[in-house]
Amino acid sequence: MRKPLIAGNWKLNLLVEESAELAGALKKALKDVKTAEIAVAPVFTALFRVNKVLAGSNIGLAAQDVYWENSGAFTGEVGPAMLKDVGCSYAIIGHSERREYFSESDQSVNKKLKAVIAAGLTPIMCIGEKLEEREQEKTLKVIDRQVRSGLMTFPKADAAKIVVAYEPVWAIGTGKTATPEQAQEAHVFIRKLLAELYDAEFADSIRILYGGSVKPENIKELMAQKDIDGALVGGASLTAESFAAIVKNSLTA
Repeated sequence: MRKPLIAGNWKLNLLVEESAELAGALKKALKDVKTAEIAVAPVFTALFRVNKVLAGSNIGLAAQDVYWENSGAFTGEVGPAMLKDVGCSYAIIGHSERREYFSESDQSVNKKLKAVIAAGLTPIMCIGEKLEEREQEKTLKVIDRQVRSGLMTFPKADAAKIVVAYEPVWAIGTGKTATPEQAQEAHVFIRKLLAELYDAEFADSIRILYGGSVKPENIKELMAQKDIDGALVGGASLTAESFAAIVKNSLTA
């Protein structure tokens, strides 16, 4: 059985005390959830404070990005060891906004994945197509390239530690959500590709999340799909009420 993971990506939002307040509210609201993993990803400046608030809870801490070196002359970057030191268990890698606005490449995703795994963190590898790519029927081709490049030269033991998040770029922050059928089609393709790269048993063990305008109202239908194992939530993770509702609704799918 693949244990569901619901992760909230707070993106560039919330000051330190605002982040701490939200974390505290989620800690209280979700304290009884035992059948799913939960994680939140504040901005770097709030990680230390949020980790203190979440201490002893069932909510893990995630970083929104990471660099592939732990130290050196890399001004402005944050390394995997630093994230672990501040209490992180997860790191989001290759989010579409990083790819689109900050020149993240398939090659840099590969480097970051390796560094994060070496540090003992769980990477959440984001993949997904843009609107024009879907309209040109290139969705599966884009997914194939991103998965193969991201996992290039990965031994199975390391690849087994990765969580995949399928996020169609056209559905992020737009209010548009892939239909459950569209999402399931992509997830099935990803799982078949993982079976091709490794084996069927391996593919069946990997969690594949859906991301893209996930809300309390649509999470149940998405989670009812056989190959959707959770969600990477953006805007709806910024209030305790909506994120807690997403987590709880996901458990009744």
